[in-house]
Amino acid sequence: MPNQARLTLLILAFTLVSGIGDAQGFVGASLMWSGPSVVWRELIRSAAGFALGAIGYWFAVRSMREVGVVATEIQTLLWFGVTIVGVALLGRSVGRWSPVDQAVAVGVLAGIGWLLFRDAG
Repeated sequence: MPNQARLTLLILAFTLVSGIGDAQGFVGASLMWSGPSVVWRELIRSAAGFALGAIGYWFAVRSMREVGVVATEIQTLLWFGVTIVGVALLGRSVGRWSPVDQAVAVGVLAGIGWLLFRDAG
C-alpha cells in the first residue's frame, strides 16, 4: 500500500477512535450525576472515553502532519465532526429529531467547516 493511502487510513482510524472515545466521554459525563451523588460506572466510562479520545487525537494529528495538514482548525474540524455525530448516535436522541432538525444539524456542521477552512487558508 502506498504511503499516502496508509497515512489516510491511519488518519481516518485515529480520528474515529478519538471522536468516538470523546463522544463516549461526553455521554458518560452527562449521565454521571444522579442528584448530588456520583454514578461511578458512568464516571469511569466517561474518563476512559476521554483518555482514549485524547490518545487517538494525538496519533491522528501526527498522521495529519505527515500528509501536510498542519492547521489546528482543520485537525479540530475532523475530530469535531466525528465527535458530534458520535454524541448524537450514542445519546440515541438524533433518531427522534425531525428531518428538518437533522438537516439544520448538517447545515451547522457544514457552516462550521466552511468558517474553519476559510480562516485557515
